[in-house]
Amino acid sequence: MRARLLSAPSAASTASSLPSAGARPRRAVWRPRGPAAAPPPPPPLSLRARASMQPAAPLPERQGVPPVHGVSNTVVGVLGGGQLGKMLCQAASQMGIKMVILDPLQGCPASSVCHEHVVGSFSDGDAVREFSKRCGVLTVEIEHVDAATLEKLEKQGVDCEPKASTITIIQDKYRQKKHFSKFGIPLPDFMEVDTLHSIEEAGERFGYPLMVKSKRLAYDGRGNAVAQKKEDLSSVVASLGGFEHGLYVERWTPFVKELSVIVARSRDGSTVCYPVVETIHKDNICHIVEAPAEVSAKIKKSATDVAEKAIKSLEGAGVFAVELFLTEDDEILLNEVAPRPHNSGHHTIESCYTSQYEQHLRAILGIPLGDPSMKAPAAIMYNILGEDEGEAGFFLAHQLIERALNIPGASVHWYAKPEMRKQRKMGHITIVGPSKASVKSRLDKLLQRDTYDPKKASPRVSIIMGSDSDLNVMKDAEVILKKFNIPVETTIVSAHRTPERMYDFAKSAKDRGVEVIIAGAGGAAHLPGMVASLTSLPVIGVPVKTQSLSGLDSLLSIVQMPKGIPVATIAIGNAENAGLLAVKMLASRDPELTDKVLKYQDDLRDMVLEKAERLENIGWEEYLK
Repeated sequence: MRARLLSAPSAASTASSLPSAGARPRRAVWRPRGPAAAPPPPPPLSLRARASMQPAAPLPERQGVPPVHGVSNTVVGVLGGGQLGKMLCQAASQMGIKMVILDPLQGCPASSVCHEHVVGSFSDGDAVREFSKRCGVLTVEIEHVDAATLEKLEKQGVDCEPKASTITIIQDKYRQKKHFSKFGIPLPDFMEVDTLHSIEEAGERFGYPLMVKSKRLAYDGRGNAVAQKKEDLSSVVASLGGFEHGLYVERWTPFVKELSVIVARSRDGSTVCYPVVETIHKDNICHIVEAPAEVSAKIKKSATDVAEKAIKSLEGAGVFAVELFLTEDDEILLNEVAPRPHNSGHHTIESCYTSQYEQHLRAILGIPLGDPSMKAPAAIMYNILGEDEGEAGFFLAHQLIERALNIPGASVHWYAKPEMRKQRKMGHITIVGPSKASVKSRLDKLLQRDTYDPKKASPRVSIIMGSDSDLNVMKDAEVILKKFNIPVETTIVSAHRTPERMYDFAKSAKDRGVEVIIAGAGGAAHLPGMVASLTSLPVIGVPVKTQSLSGLDSLLSIVQMPKGIPVATIAIGNAENAGLLAVKMLASRDPELTDKVLKYQDDLRDMVLEKAERLENIGWEEYLK
């Protein structure tokens, strides 16, 4: 890596290693290989040894296609060298892609990992124009760039992704809202205001509280203010720089959750969407991201559909973040869009098969898009925000990092910003684990807060029964699950007397975070099978002893389920084993739980060995006393 002050590159250096100003990016050509020919018989050893010392014969170049060395020959230029630029460069380094950045700060976060750092302002048209000569494709890690210059460069043949038209729309939040409304994207009601009279009219129309926003340069809570009543309007407008600064208002949205979807679109227009996540804010700054979001499958689909539709209305390739509101009546409303990798996608580095940063590079270079699905069942991203100024703030951050390094599944990302300020994003910590409950518990440990309560945590196992008469048997399953500290819920669901409740329970269980269902059944024993037919979750049936046939009827009913509707079962009345079977199911992808299962089995072994030793030592007569 080397840094240099902005100046026009020499003709010699440009010609030797970098594409010209109007050059299209050299894209990797991905073609299936033809059928392999049968290999010739191996030559004698001496001939093979001699052949290995000979230089490989060059492959014939494809007609009109330059040779590609590695993933791509294209040099990627990034406007901005902050933490997003840094993580873009880290992803590029893994693939051997050369990255050059334009940023005014000599020691910006990306400067330590890029191929070249050009010191200059990304909002300076002349600087951007000169910088573009070093790049095969130009992209952004911040939208507050000189979009007018990008538009001129595109007309001159410079490849900008996403397109200047998209950057222009996103830069102005009011223009952004108008654009999406034309395409039928659901939004909070909004209107432009430019006088005290117009904003008072907006208050009468939308009611209070009223959200007042700056059109431009608003992010991380900056540029937003809330008027609780009409009398607050003048002071709120003044706090945002006055009407001449450019303002608009939105109807207050009483959301229950803030969601986000990362959408990637390649140069050919194809798109992939990452799982929906929930974002939790502190002082209007993204503080925690939970992946995946704990919402129903219907809401996930609705959020993904809105996000994908919004991005398809824009131009250019890359990764886009779509921030959404979930309202009390399960409506999805678009809040705003970022035309770049985003805070809500940091977790993808550890939790997804393809990180948002690698995906952005794939998209703008025309490389096939990667798999966006999660490879870890659950993840939490925690932003390291400055808690104090200067060295005091660095000390507090260091203490947090030290604790993180001792937490299973935690990864620390430190941005190496030279100056510490309160509420400044200095880094982030991602925790991955086998369940949402486990990663939340680890986050509590990281933050030294003793708030984790299995009773309040989302249940991983549900224990259901048709009647409270089964409770004396089914309680044993809950006892064993609590011994392993697994969040559990126990309730009554009758297949015959409350079929609607049974249907709602089975359909909602997975969306609520449940991973295994234990269903007790006596008599007709329909409950396990009916629930199994309504959910994709594994169901363990517990035959409960009855007066008529001592539970044999229940056992036979469960084991004779029709093909396609499997239900596991255990011995009559042995709910403890059902609990243990559920524990082992969860332990199959939870190393910590696996260790607990092994210890439990060791304890059983030790107990038997102790009994055997005592029997051998004192004899059966004394033993039975």
